[in-house]
Parts: sequence; C-alpha cells; structure tokens
Amino acid sequence: MVSLVSRTGRQYQRYNMGGCRQVVGCIPYRFKNDFEELEVLVISSQKGQGMLFPKGGWETDESKEEAALRETLEEAGVVGKVEGELGKWSFKSKRHGTFYEGYMFPLLVKEQLDSWPEESLRSRKWMNVEDAREVCQHSWMKEALDVLVHRLTHSRRQVNENDDDEELVVPCSLN
Repeated sequence: MVSLVSRTGRQYQRYNMGGCRQVVGCIPYRFKNDFEELEVLVISSQKGQGMLFPKGGWETDESKEEAALRETLEEAGVVGKVEGELGKWSFKSKRHGTFYEGYMFPLLVKEQLDSWPEESLRSRKWMNVEDAREVCQHSWMKEALDVLVHRLTHSRRQVNENDDDEELVVPCSLN
C-alpha cells in the first residue's frame, strides 16, 4: 500500500557536520523503443517556476536510498529500483540563501501511479535527456543527469561488447 500523504516538517531532517541540510533525490528514467531511447521524468517546482528532478529532505529514520525513493513517490508518483548513488553536490538555495548537501540516485521506473501525494502541487513530464537538460533549473541536477547518461552509456557499451564476445565463441567439438 502506498501512502498518499507527504511527510512534512523538519524535526527529523539530517544535517552534516557543517550545519548544511542534507537532501536526496532521484532521476527517474525508463527506456522506450526496445531500449533505444532513454527518457527521464521531470517535475514542476512547487511554485511552478521551472522543472527539476524529485528531491527532498533525508530524515533520521531512513537510509539515503529510502529517502530518495520516498521523495520520488511523493513528488513524482513513480516507484522503481533505486540504483547506485550518482554523487554528492553542495549547492546554495536561491529561495533560502542557505547551503545544502545533495545526493542523487538513478531510479529505474517500474510503475507510474495515477494518484500521488503531491499531484495537486506538481506536474510531471517524460522527456528525452536533451530536453530535460534544457528545462532543468538546477546546474547540480544537470551534472547528475550527465553522470547517469555516462553510466548508462558505458554499461550499455559493456553489454554490447560482451554480446559480441559471446557471438565469437565457437563450441568445442566432442570428437
């Protein structure tokens, strides 16, 4: 059962040793056309002033991965498999003027929900990487997207190379 209520408040938020609030997020992605086309899911900011990837506070009762999955469910209404961390970024909030420490993860989307906690606050849209890079309002999230694309491209190249190697293997004769 999926909770249709977002967590609120900051009493359980994590902060690093320097006092920076720690946030986590995901870049939800999927493949279209027999794994030929990569799409990512972007969401509108709460104020509707631009697009970004889902992210929010990492709380004391959860791992980074759990928090990233929760935030993505709350803000974008998708669930899936959280994969290895893309990196850590430090950034300054334009709205609050404070520094944050952000961690991003890829999320291979398995299900898109019809209803989700912040559906009345945010819109969501699937788009190709180039369009997502163009509309994403945060440079650190664009960097995370670049890391994801590099990782997926490199992984795919390795799979293709392994497939080629397997095709070159000649079975041994039983003579």
